[in-house]
Amino acid sequence: MLIGGELVGAADGATFENINPATEEVIGSIPDAGFLDVDRAVGAARRAFDSTGWSVDAAFRRECLHQLREGLRKNLDALRPSIVAETGTPVMLTRTIQLDAAVEFTGHYIDLLDDYAFERVLPDRPGGPAGRRIVRREAAGVVAGITPWNYPLYLNLCKLAAALAAGCTFVLKPAPDTPWSATLLGEIIAEHTDIPPGVVNVLTTSSTDVAAALVSHPNVDAVTFTGSTAVGRRIMAGAAGTIKRVTLELGGKSAAIVLDDADLAQVIPGVAGAVCSHAGQGCALLTRLLVPRSRLDEAVGIARSVMERVPWGDPQDPANLMGPLVSRRQLDSVLGYFALAAQEGRIVLGGRRSGRFAKGYFVEPTLITDVAPTARVVQEEIFGPALVVQPFDDDDDAVGIADSTIFGLSGAVFSGDVERAMAVARRLRTGTVSVNGAAWFDPGSPFGGYKQSGLGREWGTEGLEDFLEVKTIARP
Repeated sequence: MLIGGELVGAADGATFENINPATEEVIGSIPDAGFLDVDRAVGAARRAFDSTGWSVDAAFRRECLHQLREGLRKNLDALRPSIVAETGTPVMLTRTIQLDAAVEFTGHYIDLLDDYAFERVLPDRPGGPAGRRIVRREAAGVVAGITPWNYPLYLNLCKLAAALAAGCTFVLKPAPDTPWSATLLGEIIAEHTDIPPGVVNVLTTSSTDVAAALVSHPNVDAVTFTGSTAVGRRIMAGAAGTIKRVTLELGGKSAAIVLDDADLAQVIPGVAGAVCSHAGQGCALLTRLLVPRSRLDEAVGIARSVMERVPWGDPQDPANLMGPLVSRRQLDSVLGYFALAAQEGRIVLGGRRSGRFAKGYFVEPTLITDVAPTARVVQEEIFGPALVVQPFDDDDDAVGIADSTIFGLSGAVFSGDVERAMAVARRLRTGTVSVNGAAWFDPGSPFGGYKQSGLGREWGTEGLEDFLEVKTIARP
């Protein structure tokens, strides 16, 4: 772990095992932090925030972020196999968002610090108060960052870079399934940057109680969390005792709406293939396919033909789009949903644990249809390689079905008429929408959810401002 600028073990020497989900083998051991370690890490972050110039020196922060990016670039060859080993992600994804693109995305905050106005003067108003009013944006303080296992390095950097750019200090608590993505990041910070001791701390633990102690700690000012909606509710409750700022990027059950004037043969392959990426372990994946009722059978047939051909298996094979699920726990959860799908509707393809490998948490790409709108496999996040196909009657019905879950993270609309698609997109209660395949995913674009998909935004200018407090000063 990284605490107060030093690479250390847990105070009591405890460790836990890191498991490769493709082989079920132990690939290493990690410090298992306890409550004393939480106090050590938070105390180091508190001291760094209160007693150094980190929070007020934007130029220095920019230089440190530049050093971090360069350190990561130099260590890509070391990071790549460790990410594949602990997440089970296909190695092809480390060439994009799992590693290479994640490192380059940090440049967004480096560039933003060039000209971001942390202070502005309000214009005089006739009849208004005398004097000058200045609005300042200042670092929120000590931030606890709690990250998931699906895209761990990307999400660690997403949260860390924004908080550091804002002038905050940080305690990073990664998922126990993917601890190396954080500990290696801590090592690079210690060895390749001038980030002062205590500004960044990395705390690994297998205990949910220890993680909860971090959320409720009185010296933590803000919490940023990515994960399930169920855990997000507990994060909010834990932060409520001290009224912490909370940023939550939670679950999704995003719908791709294919309107009746769209070309199904052109549209559906992209949706059906993408839902298998990284075994469906992505919160913004389009896991519901909404098609005109009269073309349901045609749509199911196209989706099946695509999903039957998705390359999957050994995550070290660069040809594969899909590897295993991340853990035994996740395997059991996804298989439980497959059993539900067989009861609630019809499984057209897959729905089983793979028999292709003697070991590993592999499941088959799975296609589901003939389900009621209230079915659990429609309403709940499966987080596996599963696509549910639902029919609709008209545009109004499609919007109603798309918005019928507690989630509102992402979505897509396809139509032969762009303006018609735009009209539908504007009605959807989601944080991001793609029209006719246009890409919204970019560090300049704010990302986050409506409803129970979360609070706040990542990336964009909004991602920086989630870690800033606002102060108004009036002076003569």
